[in-house]
Amino acid sequence: MRALFIVNPQATTTTSRTREVIVGALAAELNLTVVETTHRDHASELARKAATDGFELVLSLGGDGTVNEVVNGLLATPDDLPRPRYAVIPGGSANVFIRSLGVPGEPVEAAGAVLEAIRAGREREINLGRITSDEDDRHFTFCAGFGWDATSSSRSSTRAPRGAGPRPPCTPKWR
Repeated sequence: MRALFIVNPQATTTTSRTREVIVGALAAELNLTVVETTHRDHASELARKAATDGFELVLSLGGDGTVNEVVNGLLATPDDLPRPRYAVIPGGSANVFIRSLGVPGEPVEAAGAVLEAIRAGREREINLGRITSDEDDRHFTFCAGFGWDATSSSRSSTRAPRGAGPRPPCTPKWR
């Protein structure tokens, strides 16, 4: 199976060594092309081109932001092409989407679970939300917010040191 692996090199809970192990495991069973993102919306651009480039599967390593970009890119697949399947390997600090699916939170374990699912032909369909405005039309996988919750989320999303592991969940303090 021809697969594109989109890697966010800034993913907070992985190191280059972890990424090498994951790439090795995936490449042993897939015809794998690995691309690292370099800027905001790059994952979306790469996912958008995946079908045109003949990929059957897109995998990503990163956090919830990377997932959101890839989903929006895949949804832009031209109507005359089959949309590639998508599998996620967690690499962010919260990984809310991955946790909601019951996929292991540790990246190497998650890669193993993804490979098991591919071998067994297991997949699942998920519902998406959509926000449309005059300026934007985007889908989201698990939640969307504006106002207080968006501000709180933005403030709590400072980067953890590379390889430091996931941060504990942010709990708002009421005054």
